[in-house]
Amino acid sequence: MESIISKIKPDRKERYKFRQTANNFLTKLNPNLKDAQAILGGSGAKDTWLAGNHDIDIFVLFDYKRYSEQSDSISDILEKKLKKCFTNLNRLHGSRDYFQLNFEGLIIEVIPILKINKSSKALNITDISPLHTKWVNKHTKSKKDQVRLAKQFCKANNLYGAESHITGFSGYVLEILTAHYGSFEKLLENSLNWKSKTIIDPEKYYPKNMALFHINKSKLTSPLIVIDPVDKNRNAAAALNLKKFNLFKKLAKQLLKNPQEKYFIKKNLELEELKKEAKKKKLSLVYLEVSPLTGKNDVVGVKLMKTFDYLELKLSPFTVKKAHWDWHEMYFFLASDELPKHTLREGPPLEMKEYVKYFKKKNKNNFTKNGKLYAKIRTKHPKLEKFLDNLLKNDYVKSRMKKVKKVIIE
Repeated sequence: MESIISKIKPDRKERYKFRQTANNFLTKLNPNLKDAQAILGGSGAKDTWLAGNHDIDIFVLFDYKRYSEQSDSISDILEKKLKKCFTNLNRLHGSRDYFQLNFEGLIIEVIPILKINKSSKALNITDISPLHTKWVNKHTKSKKDQVRLAKQFCKANNLYGAESHITGFSGYVLEILTAHYGSFEKLLENSLNWKSKTIIDPEKYYPKNMALFHINKSKLTSPLIVIDPVDKNRNAAAALNLKKFNLFKKLAKQLLKNPQEKYFIKKNLELEELKKEAKKKKLSLVYLEVSPLTGKNDVVGVKLMKTFDYLELKLSPFTVKKAHWDWHEMYFFLASDELPKHTLREGPPLEMKEYVKYFKKKNKNNFTKNGKLYAKIRTKHPKLEKFLDNLLKNDYVKSRMKKVKKVIIE
């Protein structure tokens, strides 16, 4: 794993640029704050960030006594302070609004939070973030690179991120799991024994499986329950879905059996490779190059995901064998490129007089077989290309992405 670590760990030059930019930003902002302090947060403060990362998280801690009764207004207060120091400011909506700007070539996200010393005082989930940093730094002192391996493994295989269009492992969950098991390899090994509703409780807040009786049921829908070590009432892995859970286990098994760098390299969708695969498997290929809408990544991502799910469902009559989407591309491998010119629609039994009358009215080309009505329905677009052209004109698709730049069917 050493060769992987050398590629994903920020080098001295990158670390210097990161620290210098963060310090310059804090030096510029802090003198303008009153009853608040800006600090470095996120993976930068934990030293678990990956090489090539161009984002810096800054948390602005507002005095709890003064602002706990007006926590909804701290975003507005912070915005005024930021505008005094910086010009290219974007306000993003979240559970509490936060801000994004480009500063010295890096993307800075500035999040207003209340300064707390225990999770029970939190009025917003982001308030707990510095407590997360403190716990992670305490329990991963000699495991920073092991965390990086876990993060890169998940990034490469589309498993990284708790956003609603990803439903995977957040960085914090991977930090907890790596700290809990002791290394990336032990995390992989132990994941093979995970069952549905496996509970990971690093701080041992609950007797075995008793967490299920104490945490809000709405937060227990994920297949893996990770008790937040700084908040015993929270499942840190609540966003994880069953598909990503099973994929992690599957890939973990493959990597342990046959360690290769390919498991840490994100593979881009290469059209020529997809064409070769389609030809080899004698399948039809639908490849879409899409332009996403502009806006907050999570919102845009959900719209792309829903578009993909919709297309996959509508293409199901052609028998979808394999499908995948990324930010700018989607592809579908199909068993056929043409549907039957007619399909049969099953109707009611003949004794159901009212339903028979209605069915005959709606379906002129009907017939009786074994005491039941059927209708022969003409397929509107039996050929895949026409079917797809019509599908992409649908308002549901058009409203969720800017446009489809290219459609290729092989």
